[in-house]
Amino acid sequence: MSHIALYRAWRPQTFQDMVGQQHIIQTLQNSIREQRVSHAYLFNGPRGTGKTSAAKILAKAVNCERGPAEEPCNECDACVGITAGHIMDVIEIDAASNRGIDEIRDIRDKVRYAPSEVRFKVYIIDEVHMLTAEAFNALLKTLEEPPGHVIFILATTEPHKLPATIISRCQRFDFRQVSLEEQTQHLLKICREESILADEDALAYIARLSEGGMRDAISLLEQVSAFAGDRITLEAAVDVTGGMAADHFYQLAEAVKDRHVAAVMPLVESLMQAGKSADKCMENLIYYFRDLLVMKLAPQGGAVTERIVDPERFKMMAEAFTAERLFTMIDTLNRYQVELKHASQPQTLFEVALMKLCTLSDEQSTSGTASGGSTPSASTGGQSAEVGRLRQQIEALERKLEQAIQNGVAGGNGASSSDNAASKQAARTNAVRSSFGGSGGVVRSAVKLDPYLASAGSPEFNQFRMKWNDVLQGVKDAKITVHAWLKDGEPVASADDAILVAFKNTMHRETTEKPANREIIEKVMHDVLGGSFRIVTVMMKDWQAAAAQGASTQKSETLQLEPESSSAPQGASRPVWVEEAVKLFGEDLVVVKDKD
Repeated sequence: MSHIALYRAWRPQTFQDMVGQQHIIQTLQNSIREQRVSHAYLFNGPRGTGKTSAAKILAKAVNCERGPAEEPCNECDACVGITAGHIMDVIEIDAASNRGIDEIRDIRDKVRYAPSEVRFKVYIIDEVHMLTAEAFNALLKTLEEPPGHVIFILATTEPHKLPATIISRCQRFDFRQVSLEEQTQHLLKICREESILADEDALAYIARLSEGGMRDAISLLEQVSAFAGDRITLEAAVDVTGGMAADHFYQLAEAVKDRHVAAVMPLVESLMQAGKSADKCMENLIYYFRDLLVMKLAPQGGAVTERIVDPERFKMMAEAFTAERLFTMIDTLNRYQVELKHASQPQTLFEVALMKLCTLSDEQSTSGTASGGSTPSASTGGQSAEVGRLRQQIEALERKLEQAIQNGVAGGNGASSSDNAASKQAARTNAVRSSFGGSGGVVRSAVKLDPYLASAGSPEFNQFRMKWNDVLQGVKDAKITVHAWLKDGEPVASADDAILVAFKNTMHRETTEKPANREIIEKVMHDVLGGSFRIVTVMMKDWQAAAAQGASTQKSETLQLEPESSSAPQGASRPVWVEEAVKLFGEDLVVVKDKD
């Protein structure tokens, strides 16, 4: 048989031909044997796992002239006609292209008529989640009161998009991804039957690429066999599918291990010259470092060894990395992989990701693991060290501030000097915090809160606040990831053309501040609020502290505004004992009143 016909030749024709769905096969066969076939089934699961094939086999089994039988004979007129698509009573509908209410109404009108050629009229609706809401409502009426001679089989890869009323009226079967071992054995069986010479590691590689879909695995086998000729080897499979050979992984990992940036660039260039895509290389590299991590943390586990060609060399590479560094490297690559999908220069971004891995210090790996990993926009090693020193200075200033406050409360004579020292330290602390953010790593200019404090609660800002949910919805429609960060913020004030948003989480604030994210938010603000506005961010604790300090200052000024007749004379006209009291207790605590 020609290699070109592999997929058509090996499409399942009986339940026995299906791979990896034994629990579903047994349930369907039992229901046929006991004559308890349901009026509606829902087959859902990943692509290429046999949903549509199982639906056609079930249609043949219930309509077989020698049955209903647990297995269709595939010899009678009914089985042959259903396989060829000639039986008019077995209708297969693609809901992706027939998703309107008219098509479902046509089914509802015809479903009342008895089948003319076979025992049951079977409707197979593929990708049923694509139906419109009106079509679902029309289908629901038919599922509620189905004739006894009709069976509905709904197939979908996204069952969560189906109304609960539809799901509740069907028997649901969840098709699972076919395991790597089952796929490899089935591909080996195909090669033996078709007289194709193939290395087992090449078949295992093809099975891994299919991601649990047997249909995709057979299609890849067909493609590789057409290219390889006499024998399917691992090298041929890698070349055809655009993957990376094990030696490429080793060379890249070696360069990252030695922090040898100069060796990374020619390796990436050679991969690109060989026709490899940057996103596929990134994906394969994540898998490689994942396997290194599993080998390091669970060396006795058998799952990781399925990918390994040279176990000894792989084990030595795993020992060369710490677990913390591997965690950080995987997290970093994953973040770059998300950005790679929208990058105009994917090769450059892939190179930057590898250079990032080379420059990660051990200190960054430890801190990155503890805090959830580093981001692509994080500072370099030198800047991170500088930020670390500044944070230590901040902590020291905070301790001194607490001591100064305690000394100021406990002692009387030094109250004024302690307050002044505390104020200066607090000012320096706030200045450093404003410049270097709460979590460190992103340099940000200080935000002057005075204009916002003065306009907080203004009618204009209240109008903005009422429309903030519309802004969030607009950002969600534009880019849902930006919405996930922005919804942590709360608008607290506005001044001129800026809206101040306070964040509880430092990472959410820093991500919102990225130029690309800021551009999306400000565009939505322009559309919703009807003007050119920019977003300014601040930490919620800093805003609350500033608001509390402003309220305290305003209250103090109000208390000091006494009538002139009752206030103490200032300057040189005050008595000596008043001057001594001021020196002892401070200007703010001394109020002199006339006895009259």
